[in-house]
Amino acid sequence: MIRIWKRSLAAQFIGFTLTALILSQALTFVISWQEHSKALDDAAKSEFFTRARTMTRLMGSVPPQFRQQALLASETRNSRFWLTDHDTADAAAWRQDAASQFSRQLENFVDLVQVFSGGPDRPQIPDARKVATSNIGEDWRAPIQSLWALPQPVKYVYFDGSRGYGLVIKLDDGRWLNAAFYLTETNRWWTSTSLASLSLTAAILALISILVANRISRPLRSLVTSAEALGRGENLPPLSEEGPEEVRRTAEAFNRMQARLHRFVEDRTKMLAAIGHDLRTPLTSLRLRAELVSDAGNQHKMLSTIDEMQSMTEAAIAFARGESTAEETRAIDLEALVESICDDQADLGQPVKFYEGGRLTYRCRPDGLRRAVRNLIENAVRYGLEANVSIRQSATTVDIVIEDRGPGIPEALFEKVFAPFFRLESSRNKETGGIGLGLSIARAVVRQHGGDISFAQVTGGMQAVIHLPLEGQVLGTATQKAKSRAVKPTKRGLRGAFVSR
Repeated sequence: MIRIWKRSLAAQFIGFTLTALILSQALTFVISWQEHSKALDDAAKSEFFTRARTMTRLMGSVPPQFRQQALLASETRNSRFWLTDHDTADAAAWRQDAASQFSRQLENFVDLVQVFSGGPDRPQIPDARKVATSNIGEDWRAPIQSLWALPQPVKYVYFDGSRGYGLVIKLDDGRWLNAAFYLTETNRWWTSTSLASLSLTAAILALISILVANRISRPLRSLVTSAEALGRGENLPPLSEEGPEEVRRTAEAFNRMQARLHRFVEDRTKMLAAIGHDLRTPLTSLRLRAELVSDAGNQHKMLSTIDEMQSMTEAAIAFARGESTAEETRAIDLEALVESICDDQADLGQPVKFYEGGRLTYRCRPDGLRRAVRNLIENAVRYGLEANVSIRQSATTVDIVIEDRGPGIPEALFEKVFAPFFRLESSRNKETGGIGLGLSIARAVVRQHGGDISFAQVTGGMQAVIHLPLEGQVLGTATQKAKSRAVKPTKRGLRGAFVSR
């Protein structure tokens, strides 16, 4: 869950929205609930006070034998009425008596809350121990006369904190009417209705958040895809510059960066081609002058040097032309591409073997990648006696592995061998050492695909690895077919599972 939260903009947007909803609702309830509860409490006490005055009048007009039935008929879930022959001066004793009255079963009251709302089977009653320890030191008080507005004397007292309220009224016949009110349940805001309302609001906000987050993240996903493709050297159309201002400005900046990169590469390759082309004229002039040298030994050395410079110039021009060629990126069978290169070399009599793996569809520029793989294979054959080629996958890359049996490259020169025109072979003979552009061209091609080339010393030889980014792999290809393909002999030997030595 934390991983999704960190990686997904939609999850964060929804989470922040729902958090804001819950906090705002909680703050609203905290602010309004106290006032709301006080209003409900005042309304209930007002209703009880009115009922007590009504019962006081009623006791004066009802015959004594019917008074008890009238009191029982007037009782509610929150109120009790009873008559006593004497006054209770001790407020603590009266509180205990009132608490016991609420444990009495009601005879004529129908609890609609229990019937329709599934409330508790028995109403909540005051706890006698809690009543005994609450309101200690509080004695009887007299209410405001304008509030009572009856000639009969009355006094009141609280019990169980402020949840209980009691009245004692002296009737005209000398008896005492006792009335007790107890707020049996605290009203809750987390009712099924409020929770359903909150859930519905949260669901609507989550849906809106998903739509908004997708609208925001869609151009960002396009930007990520385009950036990955640009890093692999693909020619892309400009991004759509629409949406919110921040997203639009980001797309505009990316398009400008892409145009500048393409312009820089084009200018560099054009300059390299121009330099290589312009060098042909002075080299031709030097060759003509060398022909006029009378010393045969010096003439041969000068012509050899001019031939070497001519070869380097032609290689530079060829490299520039290859760089300037805009090859289309497309999906190919990478294993078939590498296998065809190995087959071509084997047909020429070179000791090259390819070890099959799984079928892998990959987006690349096939001609450029073919050139890079062929250069590494030719180097392995030239300096390492043979080339064993395979394809493997890691967590982040697709690797083309070329192994040989040669002495290898000193680790200190792993990076230097990629420099243009650098050669390990010191004879400067292009038949044995080449021009020195092969590895430079190979790494340039691979880096245009977003990858790189690395070397490693292995037992009995050298290993060159072309690392291609896994993002270029076309998903949905049947890579598992490698398990079902039979190991088959070919004219160049047995092809089986390649084991790195």
